[in-house]
Amino acid sequence: MLHTLSQSPWQCDMAAMLRLVRPGDDLLLLSDGVTAALEGGRFIDILLDAPISLHVLSEDVDARGLSGQISSSVVRVGYTDFVSLAVKHDTQMRW
Repeated sequence: MLHTLSQSPWQCDMAAMLRLVRPGDDLLLLSDGVTAALEGGRFIDILLDAPISLHVLSEDVDARGLSGQISSSVVRVGYTDFVSLAVKHDTQMRW
């Protein structure tokens, strides 16, 4: 399943999301969700410990001026990669 987080992680039920993810799932952080990937932030270690692949939309990171603050453990992707992730998964959950 592809999970997308488009709101601030402070406004999301992160515990519920983490209960629903399964090995092989992907999580794409976009819009204000990119703040969950901040190095040293409250959420990055929690997300990296989950059995998922973690991606962040580069354009949204750049638009927020956070380029140098995103964890190097997160895969930065563009819109073409976003489409590829959507095609890879039959289902999507928006958070």
